[in-house]
Amino acid sequence: MLSAVKFMPLVGLAVLLAGCVTEPKGRELLEEAPVLTPASPTALDLENLLPPKRKLDVAVYQFQDLTGKNEPNDNVAVFSRAVTQGASGFVIDALQRAGHGRWFTVDERNGLSDLLNERQLVKVTRAEFEGENARPLPPIRFAGLLIEGGIIGFDGNVITGGVGANFLNIGGDVQYRQDTVTVAMRVVSVQTGEVLTSITTTKTVYSIGLRANVYKFVSIDKLLQAEAGVTRTEPTQLAVRQAIDLAVYATVMQGAQKGIWNFADQKGGRALLQSYLSKESVTATPLPAAKKSEG
Repeated sequence: MLSAVKFMPLVGLAVLLAGCVTEPKGRELLEEAPVLTPASPTALDLENLLPPKRKLDVAVYQFQDLTGKNEPNDNVAVFSRAVTQGASGFVIDALQRAGHGRWFTVDERNGLSDLLNERQLVKVTRAEFEGENARPLPPIRFAGLLIEGGIIGFDGNVITGGVGANFLNIGGDVQYRQDTVTVAMRVVSVQTGEVLTSITTTKTVYSIGLRANVYKFVSIDKLLQAEAGVTRTEPTQLAVRQAIDLAVYATVMQGAQKGIWNFADQKGGRALLQSYLSKESVTATPLPAAKKSEG
């Protein structure tokens, strides 16, 4: 017969399993509800930008993965891409969040063929049912500026290392790895083809593993062994998003520095720009006179 001390853990385990089985409408073990992606400090700076003097029409055709890198794995060959293939969505989202949506009007170009097909369907349907009195569609918005670029670098295992110790059969170790993601973004004038601004940002991706273990003889022929550990890897797609957020923020600042566009509040914008330049360790120079915007 089992003693009370040995029997109680078994009862607790049985109750836990019974609870999981008898509550099918509840969440699965370790399941979490979906949440909105928390904003990074860079994302907050982007959203809190002072409004511009004039809102800019921009278009994003493609923002591709130009690295050609597969997901890093030291043990087996993996053919999944190292970075997201949907960076265009991050760029559009960042542009629309700039200054709470007051900086850019983003014109749809990523799905332009779908848009044109739908407009043609509307025209044909209206002509069929309304004849010569069919209402024409308004013209598609055109952009004065193009947002070009892509994810140009993914360097895996930039730094790897670890440390461990063991004393009286009690020990632990830490292993870590550092990867980097690099994003390039430029603004091109549609009228002249001139590259107005060019920005490159880099985000570090950290992975860390912690492990602890105990080995102890509790009797001559019985060994107690206990291990515990945890591994945490920063999601690569979130690193890409933060790099793109910073690229959009830096693009706004670089354009303001060159006088391509201006803040509605000139004094506040100048103070914000000087603060940005000081954080980036760039020598602040007198701002040039504002010139006509391309947007």
